[in-house]
Amino acid sequence: MSGTSTPAGEARVAAASVPVHDEPDLLRDQFRQLLRYRWLIALGIVLGVLGGGWLGLRGADSYTATTEVTVRPLPIDSSGEKTAPGETSMGSERRTALSSVVAARAARTLRSEARPQRLAADLQVTNPPDTRMLRFAYTAPSPQAAARGANAFATAYLANREKDAATRVRSMVSSYEKQRAPLVKERDRLAKEIASSGKEGALDGTLSAHSSVVNRIAEINGSISDLRAEDTTPGRVVTKATPPASPSGPALPMMLGLGAAVGIGLGLLAAWVRLVFDPAVRTPGDVVRALHAPVLGTLPRGRTRARPRSLLAAGRLAEEYRSVAFRLAYDETFARRRRVLVVPPRGSIATALAASVNLAASFAEMGKDVLLLEADLRTPSLTERLRQADGVQPAGWARAPGHGTIGWPTGHRVPIDAGESGVFDLVPGHRVSKVPRALTSSAVTQLIGHADERDSVLIVLAPAVLSYADAIALIDRVDCALLVCDPREVRRDDLARVRELVVGAGGRVLGALLHAEGASGEPRRRGASSGPPAPPDRGSPAREGAALRVMVR
Repeated sequence: MSGTSTPAGEARVAAASVPVHDEPDLLRDQFRQLLRYRWLIALGIVLGVLGGGWLGLRGADSYTATTEVTVRPLPIDSSGEKTAPGETSMGSERRTALSSVVAARAARTLRSEARPQRLAADLQVTNPPDTRMLRFAYTAPSPQAAARGANAFATAYLANREKDAATRVRSMVSSYEKQRAPLVKERDRLAKEIASSGKEGALDGTLSAHSSVVNRIAEINGSISDLRAEDTTPGRVVTKATPPASPSGPALPMMLGLGAAVGIGLGLLAAWVRLVFDPAVRTPGDVVRALHAPVLGTLPRGRTRARPRSLLAAGRLAEEYRSVAFRLAYDETFARRRRVLVVPPRGSIATALAASVNLAASFAEMGKDVLLLEADLRTPSLTERLRQADGVQPAGWARAPGHGTIGWPTGHRVPIDAGESGVFDLVPGHRVSKVPRALTSSAVTQLIGHADERDSVLIVLAPAVLSYADAIALIDRVDCALLVCDPREVRRDDLARVRELVVGAGGRVLGALLHAEGASGEPRRRGASSGPPAPPDRGSPAREGAALRVMVR
């Protein structure tokens, strides 16, 4: 049977309880968990499509025209020094083309009342690799406006560059003229001195100084002539912008598809973040990892419904309980003591109650001498459920022996007829004033010792582990625990805490029995949909139409 453990010791059983998944299985499991947050994925798709549609409609109303300009090196750089032939910093020229000075000149050309910064926001200037060329791309609502803007910015850039070059030349010429002025005065003074001097020795020195000054003035005049002869042409327009024939933005269908793809990615990312920070248990794998114990069974959800007034399951639900019972029977740890504590982690005990009754019936069907002990002494409900079950007549045993006493257990075992499954004994619980004393009494210990007899099984129903310490008070004598929980309503921290409490008290978690809302005959909350009833399963005739009945001895 698939639920049996290997006979190699308790350590190997515990190691085998946590399955080792292959990488593809883990990926499939994670993807299935992401699909639980379909609303986040759908929201991401909607936002992506809306954003893509907005960008598509916005791009459909914009046109881009392009003007290309070649940049000619200027004879003088910004520091006043002559540049080497062919030397131009295209990065600096690109930043100049995007400057507010060029934008203001273009605004005057376009006769636009918009701020220069606003016009420059619609301009893109790029430099093709390995070229001395600038490409002006201007975007505007109409083709004509786009062409005018591109040409205006290119013309403004060239005019600004030409003005800058002329200004540099004038500045250099003015600097040379200032250097020449004192030399001219010195030359004239030396000429007068030569004309009035009569001594030959003094005349030679004056002539030498005069010749030097004249040569320096000649050099300055040559430099001025060279500067005035320099070509300050900044460049020329290679390609003039013309009105574009089609919008510059991508087509609307393309933007919608791109937006949907981006939306799916954002939705999956949001779902993954939600999954990471979600403390709830979502899959049986989460239960296994938190408990370090296997999932022994999963009760059908809403498809096989027991009758409202019947505790005994039928159809697929009964078969699931029988499967769990067989897995427990062949578990090495359970087989040594044949005791199991059926308990929920927190919340209602209704499903755990139904599970304990049906497991007792399943073990009775296997020929075991079963004793069901209801250890819920705070809110006992099994007696009331049996009163309302089909075929059960109210009897004296159903009356509690009086509130405010410790008189539990009373020592009476009530035989319960589970139809063709067989008969099991029940020790019902009732309210007592001192629950801890009642659970740790010698009478309870004697009842738990019932499982030591041959072919005997003890099933103990206790309140939620995280609500009361009753289950922990019993675990040192019952040894094994079966957790009954709804994976959608329990947290991973809760399961880990349950395992710590059980193991710390000297017991062991055999596994978990998972259920959904409405499974196992548990009353459904208002507004919950149970789905259409499935046809009865004829594969389990032993439970079909059966009801629990109290046998009168």
